[in-house]
Amino acid sequence: MPTDFIADLLGEWSVEVNIASTALKTVLVIIMAVVLGCERSRNRHAAGLRTLIVLSIGSMFAGIGDIYFITVLHVGFSFLSAAVFIGISIITANTIIFSSKNQIMGLTTSVGVWAMSIISAMLGFGLYTAALIGFAALMVGLLAFSKMETYIKNKSNHFEIHLELKSRGSLQDFITMAREFGLKIDNLEVNPAYANSGLSVYTVRLTIAGKELRKKSHNDIIEALSVLDCVYYVEKIG
Repeated sequence: MPTDFIADLLGEWSVEVNIASTALKTVLVIIMAVVLGCERSRNRHAAGLRTLIVLSIGSMFAGIGDIYFITVLHVGFSFLSAAVFIGISIITANTIIFSSKNQIMGLTTSVGVWAMSIISAMLGFGLYTAALIGFAALMVGLLAFSKMETYIKNKSNHFEIHLELKSRGSLQDFITMAREFGLKIDNLEVNPAYANSGLSVYTVRLTIAGKELRKKSHNDIIEALSVLDCVYYVEKIG
């Protein structure tokens, strides 16, 4: 008998392998994939709409297939879902890259895709309530906490910058002036993406040490650094 709240309301047919339950699960998983795909695409992240729809449908049918194998063929474990999770883990790991500014990109999208595959498989198993709650929590994490994360980062005394200097000899001048501003340089390294370009490009990790400077926003500090004679271009990373 169904033990899922929504499945209890719908009836036992909703957790069995039949055309009606398959159609319902397909519609639900497509709606969820569209919502998540639009959110990712709107923010110009990897894994767009079609990718998430295909991935979610595949994960859902893996769940449905495992129900059949377990209940009819008496297979002792969910091997289709396990194979899907392993495959998606490998695929999403390969989507995490470092940008030319030494910034990790694609991490949130990768874990979002991984979470969506689990939610889709749960829906395939007939766990409607858990799947919908999980999807709601996923979207809250992506949407509601995005602004909070940005706020916390902007209030931090630590941040990284992408720094382009007018010449290699300007590095010492920048370090001296940054210290005079009240900034402590925790780490400075040549950006490997520009290693053979002849440009003086660095990734710099900074700590706001001056008491007066702590009252300023990161954008204010970046603007002050950008007008230094030795600086060609500077921007915050992350």
